[in-house]
Amino acid sequence: MEAAIKRILPHSTEAEQAVVGAMLMDKDAIMVAAEMLTGEDFYQSAYGMLFDAMVELFQAGKPVDLITLQEHLKEKNAPPEISGLEFARELLVNAQTSANIKYYAEIVREKATLRKMIKINEEIANNCYLENQPLDVIMDAAEKRIFELAQHGNSQEYTPIKQVVLNALEVIEKASKTKGTVTGIPTGFIDLDYKLSGLQRSDLILVAARPSTSNKITGLPVAYTACNNFSCRPHKSRLVREYSSRTVFSFPPSTMMATSDSFAKATASSIIACSS
Repeated sequence: MEAAIKRILPHSTEAEQAVVGAMLMDKDAIMVAAEMLTGEDFYQSAYGMLFDAMVELFQAGKPVDLITLQEHLKEKNAPPEISGLEFARELLVNAQTSANIKYYAEIVREKATLRKMIKINEEIANNCYLENQPLDVIMDAAEKRIFELAQHGNSQEYTPIKQVVLNALEVIEKASKTKGTVTGIPTGFIDLDYKLSGLQRSDLILVAARPSTSNKITGLPVAYTACNNFSCRPHKSRLVREYSSRTVFSFPPSTMMATSDSFAKATASSIIACSS
């Protein structure tokens, strides 16, 4: 008879310690970690309790240090071995840097996702063995659970507003030093560039016109010019820039005109720039 092998669920004690230690070291690390993790993502429940307590203090506008953390943990009736001063102090002393908090938190989240996936797979297997539900019901339930887990894993797309504002200010500063009105990628059409300030990252450009009215003839030169003048812009900062300036790019669609004199003007009025 083969001996049963006990497998340990995926986790990284070092990464969990590094996250909590960085949060004790730097309040900015608390904001970054709170965007990516919850207390349930920690394999060691003690670290999860410390994480939740620090986030609660931070959100309440209170200072986060060893003393305030200890008192808050006592108010939550945490076990003495967790609310004790030595437990948190050891994590703070062993913390090397808070600069890598994002990478530590990513490791913790990946391990937590793997554990959740294992649990879901076990539940799916149990449902299959029971054979008390139709196949399509089991498959739909399995698909739904995996999809929800995948959606939860995309939470890293959230970016702290502080960083977005800094990126926006950087772009505005560069634009103020730029000669002319084009701050994005030139289209090759003067009137169009004047209205759009060039093509901006994250914009969806639609060439709106009736069929057989030179849609492709208009779009191809713009695409060709954009490719030759491609430059990168931080797209998230566009949201802040547009909100602050209250600028909305919207032009009514009209029929394209093939005459050379009105071609650029017709192009400018035929494009709708929608921020995504």
